[in-house]
Amino acid sequence: MRGRFCICAAVAAFVLCLGGRIAAESQQQREVDPAVARLGSGFDSGTATVNGTSLYFVRGGSGPVVILLHGFPQDWYERCKMPLLAKTFTVMAVDLRGVGKSSEAKGGYDAAILAEDIHQLAQPKLEHAYVVGHDVGGMVAYALARLHPEDRRGLMVLECPIPGTEPWEKVKSDPALWHINFQGTLELPEQLVDGREEIYFRHFFRIGTIDHSAISDADVAHYVQAYASPLRLHAAFEVFREFPANEKFNAAHRDAIKVPLVLAGGDHSFGKVKISRKDVLGAYGWEDVRVEVLPNVAHYIPDEQPEKIAELIERYAVQP
Repeated sequence: MRGRFCICAAVAAFVLCLGGRIAAESQQQREVDPAVARLGSGFDSGTATVNGTSLYFVRGGSGPVVILLHGFPQDWYERCKMPLLAKTFTVMAVDLRGVGKSSEAKGGYDAAILAEDIHQLAQPKLEHAYVVGHDVGGMVAYALARLHPEDRRGLMVLECPIPGTEPWEKVKSDPALWHINFQGTLELPEQLVDGREEIYFRHFFRIGTIDHSAISDADVAHYVQAYASPLRLHAAFEVFREFPANEKFNAAHRDAIKVPLVLAGGDHSFGKVKISRKDVLGAYGWEDVRVEVLPNVAHYIPDEQPEKIAELIERYAVQP
């Protein structure tokens, strides 16, 4: 890992640079969230009003900025690699709209709107962040680079096919990915999963890991709480209902784009699929696409191999 930086001074400067839009939490409020306390010293949390909603974030460290976007069914905590990254970067993890401590919302869950949330959160001093998105967070990262390429230092899409590009149609019809169509069904998923979130989430964590102990009972409880209201559970499924909108958005954006893109996946999940997608995305205007297949890991890479993910992010996200 690269050299260590002064965490506390950077965090203080980071709060000031957001021009008053972010309300940093009091010490008493921070202690309410044990997940933030477990990160150790030098981490803070807050909220920002952006794009008609309020986003919750956790941040710490110093150096070039890295923004982390979680997948389903998780939130900012996604098995924290933050202390590892904070040795080299100013790292910021966000609860996407409707999830965790971000504001509940009835709509606005297509990738372009979620991306605009993050873009506004990063203004005015975090324009050149490196963005890492896992699972559906990868779709948001992809849309963010398309909407605001001038503000991105690069992006990494972890374990996430891109709607509207090959092999998306094959992905949707894969029996192993039945939940894509189920969760895209109107109203029914909420009615069936409400009160059974722990059972439902554990199913995905079990099939999405090789080492099932990587996501502990305490982690599962944390994620269940992140979706523990009707509107938050609604948010989880609305993201999937907006996949058709994401398909249209991505299919329509084929202009040349110089933002470096890393496609990363586990060899027991989407990793091998990503190899063929390098050429596919070249046809969509991406000039710099690299593929990383991580061995002995499945879908929840940040949980199973946080050290390897931190090393991978450092390799690509260090500012030239």
